[in-house]
Amino acid sequence: MTTPAAKYAAAMKRTKHRVTEDFISEFEFPFDQFQIDACHAVESGHGVLVAAPTGAGKTVVGEFAAYLALRNGKKCFYTTPIKALSNQKFQEFVARFGEDRVGLLTGDTNINSEADILVMTTEVLRNMLYSNSNTLTNLGSVVMDEVHYLADKFRGAVWEEVLIHLMESVQVISLSATVSNAEEFGEWLGEVRGQTDVILSEHRPIPLYQHVLINSSLIDLFSQPGKINPEILALEREAMRKVRIPRHRREQWGAEESRLSRAEIIEKLNRENLLPAITFIFSRMGCDAAVKQCLTAGLKLTNTEERAEILATASKYTMSLPEEDLEVLGYSEWITALERGIAAHHAGLLPSFKNAVEDLFQRGLVKAVFATETLALGINMPARTVVLEKLTKWNGEAHVPITPGEYTQLTGRAGRRGIDIEGNAVVQWSPTVDSATAAGLASTRTYPLRSSFTPTYNMAINLIARFGRERAHGSLESSFAQFQADRAVVGLVKQIRKNESARLELIESAKCHLGDFESYAKLRSETKELEKLLSKRDGRRTFDNRQRAHMESQIDGLRRAMRNHACHSCNDRETHARLAERADRILRESEGLRARVENRTHVIAKTFDRICDVLTHLGYIEGEKPLPQGKILAKIYAESDLLLTETIRAGILDNLSAPELLAVASSMIFQSRSREDYAPKMPHQNVASALAEITRIWAKLEEVENEFDVKTQKEPDFGFAYISYRWAQGNSLTSVLKGTDMSVGDFVRSTKQLMDLLMQIAGASEQLRPVCREGIKRLDRGVVSYMVDDI
Repeated sequence: MTTPAAKYAAAMKRTKHRVTEDFISEFEFPFDQFQIDACHAVESGHGVLVAAPTGAGKTVVGEFAAYLALRNGKKCFYTTPIKALSNQKFQEFVARFGEDRVGLLTGDTNINSEADILVMTTEVLRNMLYSNSNTLTNLGSVVMDEVHYLADKFRGAVWEEVLIHLMESVQVISLSATVSNAEEFGEWLGEVRGQTDVILSEHRPIPLYQHVLINSSLIDLFSQPGKINPEILALEREAMRKVRIPRHRREQWGAEESRLSRAEIIEKLNRENLLPAITFIFSRMGCDAAVKQCLTAGLKLTNTEERAEILATASKYTMSLPEEDLEVLGYSEWITALERGIAAHHAGLLPSFKNAVEDLFQRGLVKAVFATETLALGINMPARTVVLEKLTKWNGEAHVPITPGEYTQLTGRAGRRGIDIEGNAVVQWSPTVDSATAAGLASTRTYPLRSSFTPTYNMAINLIARFGRERAHGSLESSFAQFQADRAVVGLVKQIRKNESARLELIESAKCHLGDFESYAKLRSETKELEKLLSKRDGRRTFDNRQRAHMESQIDGLRRAMRNHACHSCNDRETHARLAERADRILRESEGLRARVENRTHVIAKTFDRICDVLTHLGYIEGEKPLPQGKILAKIYAESDLLLTETIRAGILDNLSAPELLAVASSMIFQSRSREDYAPKMPHQNVASALAEITRIWAKLEEVENEFDVKTQKEPDFGFAYISYRWAQGNSLTSVLKGTDMSVGDFVRSTKQLMDLLMQIAGASEQLRPVCREGIKRLDRGVVSYMVDDI
């Protein structure tokens, strides 16, 4: 029987979290405990960090923050790392809260910008903070979705900039994939943002089962928790034996290869009711090739009714595409595959094609998607099964193994909540993809969040303008990067102290009753080092007889000093010497540790100081205040911020036409996928001359940066100059891309990035504003104007 006291306590609890209870009552499914706890923390006004597996339902906490803000008459900003996620979340919020209460800001898209709920990319919020935008008025809370993105090498710093500089009154709700150091991250958030509740959940709402596809057999990876299935190990041994037989002899030995093709794998999954499936292939070409292989094999996964619905949906997403561009867009091949329930999904795909694929996959009409890992970044495309062909990927520099965190993120797509009772991860066996590697990735639960924060020129100039150099210097000390460096220093200092204690004990044990053994040990050590050096140089013949004689003389002098030393005649000399050598080794180790401490102490502030030294040297700041040129730099957020500002400063863009200016500016944002050295085609002599000047400026900046031990500015890339110029001149998409290896998706993405850069230049330079605006109009046509990109 419930006591009156218990009833009263329950009633009080309901009253305390009444808004949460009202919110939960609007959903048809029950909330998990971590969702309830997180919503309670948000309603209590605390900062919150929610770390939970993919598909666990973290975003409902962000949705509650928006719901609560509306109830309290406050604004809520919802930030995401990519525009595709912002667009998706915008649509979801419009459906829930109404289009009049929700806005979208993604740099090139501005919808209802003064709405109470604003969805935006994290960069947009960072730029608002630096410009002290009026839109920040009455801001109550900020949701930072996919906050673990702050580890991203190129864009991660933006998350920390926002978290450090957001007004103290703003409540921050951070949503993260599972990371093993969530408590550490939460502790840092508590230091910079105030009380932050850390809500952790390891529970997947849909259990995930791990399998290996070896030959044509789909077998459970684990026979029991942590133990690889013996059946797989036996099949692996047999498969490896066959692999070792020379190819020309395999048939006679009955050892023909039996690895399933991509089409055969999809057919097998279909037979076993494991579709829809996402197969992760870590290359765009591989994804497109997989779709072609399935078509060639005659694979069909849809019925007549589904095909009709697919055609209607695809038509809706592509109805605005110019008829003349359909061929170069690969529309015919795309729609043929789509009708059969098959599609690719990668960054090189046209955004409208990708949006159609996502829509159809979510509705179960597309059954097999071949995707790069970009799909794993929070986009709502869960599957019943995830297939991994390889466990390595190209990271831009080399083929590297995927990390346990990446494996978890990718396989986390398996299992559709409310539809599936289980999710399935399938690793296809090959001689380079074995069960031990798969088991290691599946079992590892250590994937820490590591800060990638480092100051940039734009960040430095904005902080100085806002706070002054001293306060800016101090604010950077509160970054997560410095927090982690300080944590590392604590461990290093502890080891140094331990070493020092051990060294003193050894020295004490090596004391000699005849004299100072430390000084004797030093003579021995110096002698040994010189003898080693002499032996090395003799072997390499790197010095003349005079140098050799000098070194031999030094060694003789040291030996005489040793013989004359009081401790030389000690009976325990060699025992003492061994102890002294151990003490010396510990001393050298401690010196190395001290150097590491020095490197980690105030590391972010030191980098900031070096950045400021460059800006002082180039005349952007003077002491505590930015100079006029600094005001231009403050508006340029591109990676090549200083190079572009120096280009504007030198007047290189002043007399260019709109197509010429954008062709030149493209060198600051474009990154050729191929590393081959070639002379890119130049559209006009004015462009060639300007790019030659920019190259000279870059070389000069590189010298300055080397002088101050800084490296931030990427080398200009001319690979998009000719293409963007011709597009701005009104040429057709077919003629612009003819003879290039650029996909339409990459063309649209690069053009959108270029438009964004022109907007930055227009905001920074009144003189260049008219020509930049004309350039944007010239670029924003045809296939570009119909697309919402996802960068």
